[in-house]
Amino acid sequence: MALDAEAAPAAELALSDTDINWNRLDKTKFHIIGAILFTVQSALLHPTAVVKTRMQVDGSGLSHMRGVSVFWNILKSDGISGLYRGFGTSAIGSLPGRVLALTSLEVSKDIMLKYTENLEMPEATRIGLANGVAGMISNLVSCIYYVPLDVVCQRLMVQGLPGTTYCNSPLDVVRKVMKAEGFRGLYRGFGLTAVTQSPASALWWGVYGAAQHIIWRSLGYRDSMEKKPSHMEMVTVQATAGMVAGACSSVITTPIDTVKTRLQVIDNYGIGRPSVLKTSRALLKEDGWLGFYRGFGPRFLNMSLYGTTMIVTYELIKRLSLKDIVTS
Repeated sequence: MALDAEAAPAAELALSDTDINWNRLDKTKFHIIGAILFTVQSALLHPTAVVKTRMQVDGSGLSHMRGVSVFWNILKSDGISGLYRGFGTSAIGSLPGRVLALTSLEVSKDIMLKYTENLEMPEATRIGLANGVAGMISNLVSCIYYVPLDVVCQRLMVQGLPGTTYCNSPLDVVRKVMKAEGFRGLYRGFGLTAVTQSPASALWWGVYGAAQHIIWRSLGYRDSMEKKPSHMEMVTVQATAGMVAGACSSVITTPIDTVKTRLQVIDNYGIGRPSVLKTSRALLKEDGWLGFYRGFGPRFLNMSLYGTTMIVTYELIKRLSLKDIVTS
């Protein structure tokens, strides 16, 4: 996917099997297959998100436990259902958001690749730049949809913890948030999310694009070669690049994610309506600077696994969504 930048006739490229642009995709297949496969992927990784969220929010002991210990604590007290709190809302609610995010990602990346085609810069830089800008635009567009969904899902994940309000269902969450704060309550953390996660998305896609390009070259593949990578090589390289991108992003974005998560789910610090500054001060007072890395282990695992599985899934979706007849 990241090698879409290498625009040339397919027969001339050794890596042409990875070159699947927006205009080569059957859009209906792309969104339907994507919805199915990404929902399965989300189901596999949801427990790590629950563990991470509880570690970031809880003030009664879980926040100081290791991720594995929190996992077993939740499993023991709430069973499997506890590890999947908020999953139904997340899975169903994410479907329209994925259509929006994937479409904006591919369209903006295609535009960036065309505009940078004649610029004099290293190919890895160009690929990273195009993917990074596309990732940022996609995140900005999808934030409008995903932030309210994130607020609802995370509140369901932390039911019963100190400082949170108990809710019976997703609709109950919406009702109580709207009653307490109005419509803006559903967009708690929106500014922080948009300002920080968009660059984080740019970082992820940029690192992925550049890493994949560099890995292919380190394995001896060049555009002028007739040798083409096998399917196993494609999956391995894409998975490795995705893992590198996820790992880099988790290290940089965990402090921001911790503040955002607490801001979205805790209703009262005893000092009025929460804000980014109040939340940061409370976190700093509780645990010092290390408090900003609460849940780092599960988040690192989640983003690394997510980066690996997401990009392999995404590339598979694109290969399965190729038009039956490709016209020039």
